[in-house]
Amino acid sequence: MAAKSFDMVVIGAGPGGYVAAIRGAQLGLNVAIVEREHLGGICLNWGCIPTKALLRSAEVFHLMHRAKEFGLKADNIGYDLDAVVARSRGVAKQLSGGIGHLMKKNKITVFMGAATIPAKGKVTVKTDKGTEELEAKNIVLATGARARELPGLEADGDLVWTYKHALQPKRMPKKLLVIGSGAIGIEFASFYNTLGADTTVVEVMDRVLPVEDAEIAGFAKKQFVKQGMKILEKTTVTKLDRGNGKVVAHLQDAKGTTTQEFDTVISAVGIIGNVEGLGLEALGVKIDRTHVVTDEFCRTGVEGLFAIGDIAGAPWLAHKASHEGVMVAELIGGGHPHPIKPNSIAGCTYCHPQIASVGLTEQKAKDAGYTIKVGRFPFIGNGKAIALGEAEGLIKTVFDAKTGELLGAHMVGAEVTELIQGYVVGRSLETTEEDLMNTVFPHPTLSEMMHEAVLDAYGRALHM
Repeated sequence: MAAKSFDMVVIGAGPGGYVAAIRGAQLGLNVAIVEREHLGGICLNWGCIPTKALLRSAEVFHLMHRAKEFGLKADNIGYDLDAVVARSRGVAKQLSGGIGHLMKKNKITVFMGAATIPAKGKVTVKTDKGTEELEAKNIVLATGARARELPGLEADGDLVWTYKHALQPKRMPKKLLVIGSGAIGIEFASFYNTLGADTTVVEVMDRVLPVEDAEIAGFAKKQFVKQGMKILEKTTVTKLDRGNGKVVAHLQDAKGTTTQEFDTVISAVGIIGNVEGLGLEALGVKIDRTHVVTDEFCRTGVEGLFAIGDIAGAPWLAHKASHEGVMVAELIGGGHPHPIKPNSIAGCTYCHPQIASVGLTEQKAKDAGYTIKVGRFPFIGNGKAIALGEAEGLIKTVFDAKTGELLGAHMVGAEVTELIQGYVVGRSLETTEEDLMNTVFPHPTLSEMMHEAVLDAYGRALHM
C-alpha cells in the first residue's frame, strides 16, 4: 500500500497538536493529525477542563453555605458526587467533540491510532483497522505527558489515585492525603476539602506552591489552613502500607518519621513526557529527563521534526503548547514567527483562593541582580471585592527600579486567573510603570487593584 503524503503530520491531538494542525490548514498546508486516545488530549479530557468543572461545583457548594451572608436562605445543602462527576465528564465530552468538528471544518485528516517514526519524514500509525503509512516533510510531536509515579507510591485506582482516578472517583474520600502541592495537587486538595474530606497536603519543598512567589504562597497557605487543610512542608512520604480500605503513610521530616492513616491518597508529584515507543532515539533526537530537547523554535535538531507542549519541557501549560503549535505551523508555512518567551507566560492555579502569576518572583528578581520596586494591594481595599464577599486576597507587582520594566506580577484571591492577563499583555508590549499608572481602569472592578499595586510600588497607592 502506497504511503499517504502530507505537508505536515502532527502526532498528538492535545491543545498544542490540534492548534498546530488548524493553523497549518489555515496556511494552506495538507495536514494530518494522529491521536491514540481522545481528540483534545489530556487537557480537554483529563486535565484543565474537567478539573475546572469539578472546582466550579465545589465553588457553588461553598457559596451555598455562605447564603446567609448575602441575605439568602439555603437549607439542607448537600451534593451528589456522581452527578458532579457526570457534569464534569459531560463538559469534557462536549469540548472533545468540538475538536472533531474543527478537524472536519479545516479538512484535516484524522488517524486514530498509535504512531511511530521509523525514519525521517515517515510516520507509521497502527489503527483498529490496520496500519497506515504516512509521509511528510514536517512532523510535529505533541504527545504530551502523564503523571509521574514514585517507587512504592504507585497508584492502584482504589486506595492510591492519580489525577485520572481523582477526576472520576468511585467514592468520596473521608481522610485524604495529597502528595505534592503544585497546581494539580492543590486543585484536588481544594476540591475534596471543600466537599468535606479531611485533607492533608504533603510537600517536600519548604513551602506549598513552590514555584510561586513566597509571599503569595504564604498567603494561600493561611487560607488553606483556615479552610481546614493540614499542610506539611519539608516532608516526604517514604512508604505507603496498603490494607483493607486504608493506607498507612510514613511521613519523614527533620524530626524523624511518623505514620498517619488515610482512606485515600492522591499522588501529584509531577509529570513525565510521553517519549517512549516513537522511535526518537534511533532518529538521533536528544531527550533529557523524559523531555525532548528543542531550540526556541521547537526544532529538535532532526530536519523537519519539531516538538511542542509538555513533551518539550517546562512550563507545562496548555496555553504554552497552543502558542508553540501556532509558531511551528507558521514556521513550516514559510512565515517568520517570534519565539516563545517563557517568562511572559502566566501560570494559574484554580484552587480557592485562586493563584496566578507571570514573570519573576521577588526573590528571583533579586537573584538576577535587579534593583527592584515592589507594590502590593490587598483585596480588602477594593470595593468590588468587598461587595462580592471576597475580601481575602493580594496583588503584588515587581518592577525594575532603573527602567520601570514590569518584571513580575503575582496574585492570590477571587478571579485572579482572569485578571493576570492584563499584566501578561503589559509584559508583551514591554510596558513600563508609567504606562500602567496612566491607564484608566474601570470602576468598580477587581482590576482596579492591579492599578493600585503598580501605584504602591512607587509610593502612590490611593486606597491604602
